[in-house]
Amino acid sequence: MYEAKIKKEIRCPIEYGLEVIGGKWKTRIICMLVMKDTLRYNELKEEMLDITDAVLSKALKELIEDDIIERQQYNEIPVRVEYSLSNKGKSVVPILEQIYDWSLEFVSDELMPVNYYDSYYADEN
Repeated sequence: MYEAKIKKEIRCPIEYGLEVIGGKWKTRIICMLVMKDTLRYNELKEEMLDITDAVLSKALKELIEDDIIERQQYNEIPVRVEYSLSNKGKSVVPILEQIYDWSLEFVSDELMPVNYYDSYYADEN
């Protein structure tokens, strides 16, 4: 197993937050679970559009390890697995909503031609 040569150290609390929820896929997964509550793996994959199985599996595993999402497995045939936000995951939603509002102010239409989350936030207001 790979072992880092330099011990990982966080010097600013923001580093921890960005490590846990940062990146393209983790925030999308969280947003999908905010909008849909509970999703199965294939439903998540469909919603994410252009994500590979390897990347989705890795992101889900990391979010579970960081207690952002919960994985519920049902003993059925075939096995049913559902993902939802944990309490810790739900606590990050207001922060992401603030980032959403800030981003809308500055993102160009060229960079974001379609806002997939617009309908969700329009319902909220």
